[in-house]
Amino acid sequence: MSRPTTGPTGLAERAPHAVPAAAVGTGTGTGTGTLTVLDPRDDSFVGSVVEAGREEVADAVRRARSAQDAWMRTPAADRGVLLHAAATALRERADEMAALNGRETGKPFDDALGGVLAGADTLRQYAEIGPLHRGRSLVGARDAADFTIDQPRGVVAVITPWNDPVAVACGLIGAALVTGSTVVHKPSERCPHVGRMLGEVLSGVLPPEVLMTVSGGGAVGAALTEQPDVDAIAHVGSTATGRRIARVAALTGAHVVLENGGDDALIVDAGVDPVWAAEQAAVGAFANAGQICTSVERVFVHREIAPAFVEALAAEATRRNGRHELGPLVDRRLRDEVQRQVDEALASGASALVGGAVPSGPGAWYPATVLVDCGPRMTIMQEETFGPVAPVQVVADFDEALALASADRYGLAATVLTGSIANANRAVAELPVGTVKINAVFGGAPGGSAQPRGESGAGFGYGPELLDEMTLTKVVHYGSPVLTATGRAPTDEVAVDAGPGRTPHPQDPAEGGDPDAEGASDAEGDDQPRVHPGQPAEGG
Repeated sequence: MSRPTTGPTGLAERAPHAVPAAAVGTGTGTGTGTLTVLDPRDDSFVGSVVEAGREEVADAVRRARSAQDAWMRTPAADRGVLLHAAATALRERADEMAALNGRETGKPFDDALGGVLAGADTLRQYAEIGPLHRGRSLVGARDAADFTIDQPRGVVAVITPWNDPVAVACGLIGAALVTGSTVVHKPSERCPHVGRMLGEVLSGVLPPEVLMTVSGGGAVGAALTEQPDVDAIAHVGSTATGRRIARVAALTGAHVVLENGGDDALIVDAGVDPVWAAEQAAVGAFANAGQICTSVERVFVHREIAPAFVEALAAEATRRNGRHELGPLVDRRLRDEVQRQVDEALASGASALVGGAVPSGPGAWYPATVLVDCGPRMTIMQEETFGPVAPVQVVADFDEALALASADRYGLAATVLTGSIANANRAVAELPVGTVKINAVFGGAPGGSAQPRGESGAGFGYGPELLDEMTLTKVVHYGSPVLTATGRAPTDEVAVDAGPGRTPHPQDPAEGGDPDAEGASDAEGDDQPRVHPGQPAEGG
């Protein structure tokens, strides 16, 4: 883990259990040594963080491993109580954390505050449903009991992104902790102060070293995932990083849960209101400046409504730019990549109706952008853009739109705006994605949990099913014991003659002990009590 040498969190003054000893970073062994964070709104200095060294990463995992046995033995209900306390502590510092998030990532305050509160709510949800996570009864023989139990995986490495750093981290951390695992968390190098503050707040109410935080870039993440004592890895971030994690886990045997990149399509069918459809497209493409895993990345609009739709979408983008509703991108490096994809599309025949150019001045601002005349082979239609860009391609019919939307190496989510039940049903059945949204780009009932397809990842990354990812299932079979009539262990001198073809019964008398046999003494008559298999032997 690492200590900020300068910056807003003041972690060095906190209680030792809130920031374990492994937090003191030397910057040697991994990474570049120091992470310097600038405010993407105006390029002002936010702070510097010393990256964790390889040995510090290993030490954090060792500490988490040492704490895991006692944490696993803590009753599930008590773990839930502590998660409730963590949620309360997070809410108490929500404004402070949201402001810091804005400084590190450029996220508008209200959006950042919503993310912190969502994180606290997620902790509460897992605090409630975690203790209810149960095994299943199985149907076996009548004289046996068969069931399953779930046990914690052990040490879980949690690697989280910057675009919603608190909410995403709380989901993965909460699910791991409530099921009895301990966690080593590496937040994104783009918001290390937020990650450290989150670790401080949560650790302040948890037992020591149940939650550890390590700061740094990709090299620190690689050092964490390579640790042989890591039993599971939960990662939300880029596809490239997810691939590297999967390769490492194939060697270490760690279980992997990945939610990675997406190139989510929006299909706009004939017959829908074009202005409403444009509003949906604008929300999907421009929310959080397009920096959401499930942002709208490709728009396929039916030619019958294309002119009106494109006009309304351009108006939506112009309005947002005029009112300065969008925050900046997280840094100039990301903005350069967005502009590269836009420039390539323009060079390939696309046109920018709104935006499409880097504005002058400080920061990493980028305007809401609408591109038309886009084609399926353009990079902007094939890769995740992660910026406020809506590239539009006109299609002849729903069949073409569905085929183009399905021709994608990612498989995170897709949205269909249609008044046709038949087309909606076809989309649900045929789109190779984890989530299909009909007539709404965002929203859904709580508890929904999807498995991404293709290069978008693997496993349930949220919802009640995440508890299954964080545990191992064990099958238990209880058979009926066979005991001797005296309750003592069987010996060579005590045997049961079952007779031909008969299996001995636990209550069969030993040979010569039948009270009804001819010649039995009065002392061994029916008044003599027998020893039941569940009764202790005399004197026991």
